[in-house]
Amino acid sequence: MTTPARLRVAPSPTGDPHVGTAYMSLFNLAYARKTGGQFVLRIEDTDRQRYVPESEQQVFDTLHWLELDWDEGPDVGGPYAPDRQSGRLETYRPFVEQLLESGDAYYCWCSSERLKELREQQQAAKASVTGYDRLCHGKTREERAALPGFSENPVVRMLVPDDVSLEFEDIIRGRVSAPRPDDQVILKADGFPTYHLAVVVDDHLMGITHVVRGEEWISSTPKHVLLYRMLGLNPPALAHMPLLRNTDKSKISKRKNPAARLTWFREQGYLPEALRTFLQLLAYPPVEGDTEVATFEDFVEGFDWAKVNTVGPIFDLKKLDWLNGHYIRSLSAEQLTDRIVEHYAYTGAWTPSAEQVELLLGAAPLIQERLVLLSEALPKLQFLFTPDDEIEFADDISKALNNDSPAVLDAAITALEDVSAWDSPSIEAALREAVVDGLGIKPKLAFGPLRVGVTGSRVSPPLFESMELLGRESTLARLRRFRETL
Repeated sequence: MTTPARLRVAPSPTGDPHVGTAYMSLFNLAYARKTGGQFVLRIEDTDRQRYVPESEQQVFDTLHWLELDWDEGPDVGGPYAPDRQSGRLETYRPFVEQLLESGDAYYCWCSSERLKELREQQQAAKASVTGYDRLCHGKTREERAALPGFSENPVVRMLVPDDVSLEFEDIIRGRVSAPRPDDQVILKADGFPTYHLAVVVDDHLMGITHVVRGEEWISSTPKHVLLYRMLGLNPPALAHMPLLRNTDKSKISKRKNPAARLTWFREQGYLPEALRTFLQLLAYPPVEGDTEVATFEDFVEGFDWAKVNTVGPIFDLKKLDWLNGHYIRSLSAEQLTDRIVEHYAYTGAWTPSAEQVELLLGAAPLIQERLVLLSEALPKLQFLFTPDDEIEFADDISKALNNDSPAVLDAAITALEDVSAWDSPSIEAALREAVVDGLGIKPKLAFGPLRVGVTGSRVSPPLFESMELLGRESTLARLRRFRETL
């Protein structure tokens, strides 16, 4: 029987959440659910210089939107609270003292200027061994103060032994070798722990059994394993997921790619289930054969770390667009309407009235097949929510017009005035009889001017259904107005 696992995702609130936070959350949550364990959200906010207060709420909102919900976290509590590192500062000091007493750590009084100069010297000399040179190791404060580059407020560094093990077992990659670390700072001058110490202490105290993170942390893993050993603790199982990459194989970053921002997907109008499936497929095969669309529950049921592909996945938005279109087409008219209204409420771009929501419900099926993003809905249907005398005609409407256009409009207006039942079959029948048969004009040419008059555009949802939704009065008012312009 599988032992229930405890996994966590630990984002830093330094700006818009990275899409990698959702990517890691998806796989951590899947294994937690597979084993009947727990998924923990921890906020790692020890980097106070880059801390952005509203970023934490963005983490909560975007992960909840994706339904990647946690069992323990800052907003729900849990037996190991607090789940913010800034609320755990007193927790770390005893571990620092233990390392100082055992000789596995030491105070460093080197100024930032001295450290910068040291890095520049090593780069200029193309030194084979770089990093901190241990100037402070073994010295008292007074001894170090007599040397150049002294700072009144020391940091604490871990002492990395020469024989430090650089290999570790990875549950995805097998035996992994990492580069040798230098003497890392574990406690900053402001009293806040660095990531390296805090992550080890927190994972231990919170009972985390599996640490699943991006492969960029492979180089830090020997430090973490060493800290566990120095503190007399058992390290968790380790797994390093492949990095998400741009189409040019570079690491996806918020500076270069807007899609690295997790909130971007919601702003654009992607469905959460489409993004979840997309992130799963980046590093994991389809759940069933060639069927790429599957539920999260199906993903969990067959979850196996051995199936994770370690080759850096390419972040191809065309694939996401296809998935999003698929999920949109699987919605009912009511569900699609709700999603569209919810999207525009989130972006603040449109707040429809109850009557407009009802109109949207009738119009949603007309655009569903061609909709890729929820944000495309309003541009496609804007004509329905625009007053008749405010319809603007697109610059390219001349392509839909010809010498017959005035006659087409005159015949259509007369025919529509006499339609008894205002529904799309009756509207279509009347227009075909009056314009196609009556004037002998092909449908493609016959209905172009009518489409422009009703919607203001050459391209629109199905014409007769649009007229039905608009109603007789608005349809005729628009056609008469357009006729006057010809």
